[in-house]
Amino acid sequence: MGQGRPNGLEQNNDRSHSIAEKTTTDLSIIVVSYNTVALLRKCLSSIYAHPHSEWQAEVLVVDNASRDGSAEMVRAEFPQARLIANELNRGFARANNQALELATGQYILLLNPDTEVLDEAIWQMLAFLQATPNAAVVGPALRYPDGSYQEGSFRFPTLAQIFFDFFPLNWRLTRSRLNGRYPRRYYQGEHPTSFEIDFPLGACLMVKQSVVQTIGKLDEQFFMYMEEIDWCYRIKSAGIPQGYGATGFRFRAGRRQPHHWQIYCLPSARIIHHAGASSRQFRDEMFYQLHKSRAYFYQKHYSRPFQFGARWLTRAGLAWLTLQATWGRIRGKISPEDYANRLRAFRRVWAIENL
Repeated sequence: MGQGRPNGLEQNNDRSHSIAEKTTTDLSIIVVSYNTVALLRKCLSSIYAHPHSEWQAEVLVVDNASRDGSAEMVRAEFPQARLIANELNRGFARANNQALELATGQYILLLNPDTEVLDEAIWQMLAFLQATPNAAVVGPALRYPDGSYQEGSFRFPTLAQIFFDFFPLNWRLTRSRLNGRYPRRYYQGEHPTSFEIDFPLGACLMVKQSVVQTIGKLDEQFFMYMEEIDWCYRIKSAGIPQGYGATGFRFRAGRRQPHHWQIYCLPSARIIHHAGASSRQFRDEMFYQLHKSRAYFYQKHYSRPFQFGARWLTRAGLAWLTLQATWGRIRGKISPEDYANRLRAFRRVWAIENL
């Protein structure tokens, strides 16, 4: 069963795929889990329920020290998967990089454990990348468990998006191009066509192995959140002439050489994403990690004027959230413990050095 292998690697039952006889395979599917045993079971079941008649896939599961029996479940129910059982939570980026080091696929799929594959979605994405030479990354159309539409493709962050994140104002604005969204009509119809995007949600993202070899793996400075945005940003930036920089308030996606790599959404490929299926309660650590990653992303890629604007908008938003939390506490809608946790998270975000 692979006991004692370095980095917790276990490879059970080499017979499930023909990978054992090959130095490479067609697709490597990487799933990073953390205390999501029930969802992980559904995810892996959906992967193995849709094999391809010609293409071969390997599945690598990286468990970040889950306490709910996730690793034990994979060993018992999916022995054909390659399991990396970490003793500590290494974060999303580092865990994916562990699997990328071992992946033999010509194509790589990053898949969240809270997803379910529908029909031939994975193979549709692989076929699209094979048929589109300038395509580096492709994402699917995401659906909620009831089949309803879920936004899964976005534009790179702008100051307007930061503003709407704290001050939603109106749903028409928050779902518009101003907030980094693509028109819903792009996803509709019996046979919707692919369209170019800035990045897909990291819940399901397929990339060519050759691109990973050129660009590099995920930036492990992101413990969680923003890793896929940074990855796609680096991919799209790869075709920019030497000396070009982010001189304005944001990266201008149109100002690139014609040979640059492109990123697409393939709406005919559909994946269920259980976003929001877990508790919707405020989680102060996740709030802090999100804004820490955002601040690092802005510092890494964006201009100083953008960073100044982002800092001002974020702190204005924190002040607004503090007022909302205080009013909720006065009205008895928020418990004393939850109120204290929120204020602590707001203070931590405010204190981020590069915010």
